[in-house]
Amino acid sequence: MPREKEFKKILTDTTGKLPPRDTDLEEVVLGACMLEKDAYMKVCDILVPDSFYDPVNKKIFQAITTLGVTQMPTDMMTVTEQLRRDGTLEEVGGAVHIAELTAKVYSSANLEFHAAIVAQKYLARRLITFAAGVESKAYDESNDIEDLLQEAESNLFDIAQHQLKREVTQINPVINQALEQIQNAANNESGLSGLQTGFRDLDKITSGWQNSDLIIIAARPAMGKTAFVLSMAKNMAIDFNIPIAIFTLEMSNVQLMKRLISNVASLEGEKIKSGRLSAEEEDRLNTNIRPVYGAPLYFDETPGLSISELRTKARRLVRENGVRMIMIDYLQLMNATGQKLGSREQEVSTISRSLKALAKELDIPIIALSQLNRSTESREDKRPVLSDLRESGAIEQDADIVCFIHRPEYYTKATQDSEGNNIRGLAYLIVAKHRSGAVGDVKLHFISKYAKFENWQEGYDLMQETLADSGFKLESKMNVSHNDERQRITIGLNPGNTPLPDDMLSREGEEVPF
Repeated sequence: MPREKEFKKILTDTTGKLPPRDTDLEEVVLGACMLEKDAYMKVCDILVPDSFYDPVNKKIFQAITTLGVTQMPTDMMTVTEQLRRDGTLEEVGGAVHIAELTAKVYSSANLEFHAAIVAQKYLARRLITFAAGVESKAYDESNDIEDLLQEAESNLFDIAQHQLKREVTQINPVINQALEQIQNAANNESGLSGLQTGFRDLDKITSGWQNSDLIIIAARPAMGKTAFVLSMAKNMAIDFNIPIAIFTLEMSNVQLMKRLISNVASLEGEKIKSGRLSAEEEDRLNTNIRPVYGAPLYFDETPGLSISELRTKARRLVRENGVRMIMIDYLQLMNATGQKLGSREQEVSTISRSLKALAKELDIPIIALSQLNRSTESREDKRPVLSDLRESGAIEQDADIVCFIHRPEYYTKATQDSEGNNIRGLAYLIVAKHRSGAVGDVKLHFISKYAKFENWQEGYDLMQETLADSGFKLESKMNVSHNDERQRITIGLNPGNTPLPDDMLSREGEEVPF
């Protein structure tokens, strides 16, 4: 076997070891592909031309692949003719060698098993090449070790991904899995099949954030995107003990933590920055910060985060910390390192597709914040629509859910709309796209000085803030009936007898709808 002797001259490393290969088995696979009518269809998901170690075998399988993808028959004659068209017939030994390959096969019964062995040998060679490349770069002291680690992990993940083959699944186990999820949702006290956000009306529409979904939260600057995900992270990680990871590309971990403290303790951001707190505020801070300690909330402040870095870190967070949801603030600050892309729009498209693939691989929801273009500013109602998504239509296409944050008060600079309705602190979370459910508007309260979102009409604390700004104080907490969506409180006039707001009753002790 002269070709085998030639291969033995090629050493892959200084140890003198030959690369893993089985050229005899490669020839058996090729011969079987030319003998059995549907043989190529059995191996096309297992093998590619590069799977073959022998360059001759590689060229022959390339010819078989060309015939297979064009749905042409693959036999000794058609493969010979295809090699002739490719100009490689003589390089592979001519028609005589093709005939010899078919003569070596007695049965194609074990074709898939043989093909799997060839594929495993190819994977072993790829790992050897990978390891040799890492070793060579590690010896080069000019290489940054952190960059090398990221590159190595990314390349290793890529090798593993190409080996994963999804098999076709018969419907019965899928039915059982779906019924099991329905039963789990029925047994859940919240009645949700996904992760509870703490925002009641949002959970009603989505039934909680679902595993493998890519959720886009988009808004114009200053609408409260970061405040919304922090409020949601607080609800999920602190109140419901759901492990959450936040990748913040715009702010540092400490900056984000200060905003979370403002949210949790209901303290103004400026006071958090300056540290000038009253005794009562210090007590409130010390009391409310206790549940934050030990909360399953993880921050990452890597600037210019790339998809490969995110993938590496996300897989580790899921594996080591049991993270069940990832938030990214925000998508347009990411980059697709290592890929030659013609424009920023193509890069954003690649990022959004990669995020969806990552959500599906990890089987967790991924929330990515996104900027909107200026088109919304030219509309009279300033209400965002799907076409406002900045830099790429692929975001809309790849996302399972697209939500917009819209605060009418921000644009009108008034506490009432044109019809006299109270819009103070009103924020709409507009569910504009929902691949597996309904769309609609979710009303939320936004407390700007705390950078905090709450359920609409939720609260004693929120009402307290509203009345305090108008010169009132609360004398009793809310008396809420679970069977009645109306929430009413009792208020008392302050010592200065400041008049009640126009939309409230003016007599002391009167129940006021809010």
